[in-house]
Amino acid sequence: MSRLVLQWDSFRESMLMALAAIRGSKLRSVLTLLGVAVGVFSIISVMTALGVLRNSIEDGITQLGANTFQIQKYPASFGDDRRGRFRNRKDITYEQAVQVKEKATLAEEVGIEGWQFGRVVFSQGQKTNPNVQVCGENPEGVITNDWVIESGRSFSDADMDQARMVAVLGKPVVEKLFPPYVDPVGQSIRVDGAIYQVIGVFQKKGGALGGNQDNFVCTPITTFFGRYGKEGRDIHIMVKARSREVVDDAVEQSRMILRAARHVAPGAEDDFGWFSNDSLIKEFNDLTLYLRLGVLLISSISLIAAGVGIMNIMLVSVTERTKEIGVRKSIGARKGDILTQFMIEAIILCEIGGVIGIVLGVMGGNVVGLMMEVPAVIPWEWVGIGILVCSVVGFVFGVYPAWKASNLDPIEALRFE
Repeated sequence: MSRLVLQWDSFRESMLMALAAIRGSKLRSVLTLLGVAVGVFSIISVMTALGVLRNSIEDGITQLGANTFQIQKYPASFGDDRRGRFRNRKDITYEQAVQVKEKATLAEEVGIEGWQFGRVVFSQGQKTNPNVQVCGENPEGVITNDWVIESGRSFSDADMDQARMVAVLGKPVVEKLFPPYVDPVGQSIRVDGAIYQVIGVFQKKGGALGGNQDNFVCTPITTFFGRYGKEGRDIHIMVKARSREVVDDAVEQSRMILRAARHVAPGAEDDFGWFSNDSLIKEFNDLTLYLRLGVLLISSISLIAAGVGIMNIMLVSVTERTKEIGVRKSIGARKGDILTQFMIEAIILCEIGGVIGIVLGVMGGNVVGLMMEVPAVIPWEWVGIGILVCSVVGFVFGVYPAWKASNLDPIEALRFE
């Protein structure tokens, strides 16, 4: 126990002397740790910004319900020229979608939908901007899209069968057309000259990168076809599997049904695409992987340069404090004590710079979140990595100066002027 106490006292004394040395050369210490702070700032700020973007995009693209995937004419892909590569693909027809609905035995629900974009909605003397989407859904489409009714009701089979002129609104449309004290349910709206009765309002889901996926009016798909036509229209199919365990099998089954309905030759690739929430999130993470690696590489070079600067400053410090080292050795300080003192000094310099870089990096990265009205993110894993890297840099680049200081001959050191 007494040995541990002595070792702790020796370590504490070395740390206090290291801190005193840093305080004694404030300007030099600040300039030294600045390089470390810049390197760590560049890593943490970019990783924080990417975390904000990832959260925003993941929230925006998780548009489907659990265990659900969507089949459509074009594959959903980030940065892919879909219409250029796949412009010759035929539309998915309503009849083909119905075949999937009727034959997919592994599906719990099969939603079918069509979309019309860039419409203006009128009500009570108010109107929206010309950016409202109008969708036609079967009742299952509301479930597979993970839309939740906030007030009123959703579509019924009777609404579908009779092609009733009813609609469920997204929150932005409600906020644009109706005052806060007016219940939109039971009110009338007009879209492209047609009058609809509002039967419900959807809960808000938000969107990615400041977008708004709630800005739409939803009608029964039979009503939608009556207004905008069924021929020459691309249909989306949303399939909710019976359980998570059979999702892959449900994808394969639905693919085979649709291939047969579209007369795709055996061995030919699918002339349609599919995606799920998980597949989109994985693709986004894969897309940003190289960006993260590039930032990490550039920042590592910056940290290495900062480490060289720390080594240089520590060597200068050893030279300036040669006489001090000689005095300490002459009164009983061992090589290990001198080595520990200078190693701690190098590591503390790196850690102070690292903490400054981390704080500024988190603040800078979250500026993106403030601009997009997305909650702040603290990338704790990268904070831990930053602290660890700073310790490693201080240790690696402090070894040689500390070794040189610990090996000074006390007699020669006392003669040094």
